[in-house]
Amino acid sequence: MMKDPKPVSRGQSIWIRPERSARGPSPEHSRAEIAYAGVRLADASGLGAVTMRSAAAAIGTAPASLYRYVASREELLELMADQVSGEYSYERPGSGHPADRLLRLARQGRAIYHRHPWLLDIPATGNLPGPNAVAFIEHTLAAMARTGLSGPAKLETVGLFSAAIRLFAQTEIGQQRAGQDIAQWQHSLGGYLLGIAAAGRHPHLAAALAGPSDEDGIPGEPLFERAMTRILTGLLPPAPAAGDG
Repeated sequence: MMKDPKPVSRGQSIWIRPERSARGPSPEHSRAEIAYAGVRLADASGLGAVTMRSAAAAIGTAPASLYRYVASREELLELMADQVSGEYSYERPGSGHPADRLLRLARQGRAIYHRHPWLLDIPATGNLPGPNAVAFIEHTLAAMARTGLSGPAKLETVGLFSAAIRLFAQTEIGQQRAGQDIAQWQHSLGGYLLGIAAAGRHPHLAAALAGPSDEDGIPGEPLFERAMTRILTGLLPPAPAAGDG
């Protein structure tokens, strides 16, 4: 009977350690298999359902054996987060305006959070990015290739862009978890703020509420589209004139 590889040691990122040791028997399970099992558990019952024991049972092994592939539950969560980062679909290089390409990525990112809301319960920082996360960074940078931004500015933009997607999804999912209808909540908020503004002590709030609702966007355009378009307009330099570059 083939033996599992030896338990992995803590302290070194899972993305730095080779998946398969150069010596010893071949592992019976892959990181992708383990990650997929964790994702299915979290999708069905939330992140709290994902334990080393439950993940081991899902792939048909003992909990002790799972530690031979991942050093901790935290590493298992890293695998899961990177697994769902592989759900992006990327365009061919050089196709489309940078803002349009990034907006398409933003829509996909928002959809990924809604398919896997437990992803919001995993810290976005503190760990090294896995291969699918690096692929996202690469394609986001590719979308900005002709913007004229410096390398450091592009990397900052990737971080700000990713954070905006996460924050928007977090707000929507938080409202859904609280049982709130987003449109009704916005209507209630508007009525509440109008009542406060009517007292006359907040003139700037009153002026903002009195302004036209769609002057900065297409009438009827969803809030996510309007917000991300404004964010991208601020993050990216103006588009070059026709015929430039």
